[in-house]
Parts: sequence; C-alpha cells; structure tokens
Amino acid sequence: MKIVLRPHHIISLAGYIVELRTSFRNLIVVNHQDEPVKLEVPVLNDQWIEEHEALGLEVIPVNDDEDFLVMYQLAKHKLDAERKALESN
Repeated sequence: MKIVLRPHHIISLAGYIVELRTSFRNLIVVNHQDEPVKLEVPVLNDQWIEEHEALGLEVIPVNDDEDFLVMYQLAKHKLDAERKALESN
C-alpha cells in the first residue's frame, strides 16, 4: 500500500509500523520538496528509513523513551517556517 505525502507537509506513521520488526515506535516524515512523494506502508524494518531518505524525505524515528509530541512540534515548526519563507518569495 502507498500513502502520498503532499509537498511541504508532515505525517506520523505510528499506525503503519510493524513494531515487532523495527527499533522505533513511531516515525515522523517531512516532505520539504515541491513534489508529492509516495510512501510505502506498512513500515516493516529499519531499512525503510534509508530508502525514504533517498527519496528526499526527512525521516525522524521516535523511540520508546522520547517524547513524540515535542519532536513532532519541532519538525512542524521548522516546516511552517519553510512554508512561510516560500510564500514570501
């Protein structure tokens, strides 16, 4: 199955992770590009990160001991600043 991530958008993939095969509990994926990108889901292994970073995506793994909400808000703030800069041009 595939999910399309629109340009300059962010998504959390917690519901699409096969947790028994991965070392993280959630992924934050950010598309900084001007083109949509297709994500392959479900996430079956750790190699998924490298494969999708090669597509130009920012992939942020969230481990059990990390605060998902803080990490998501930081990534969203960075993306919002990027969008604002694009709109002013």
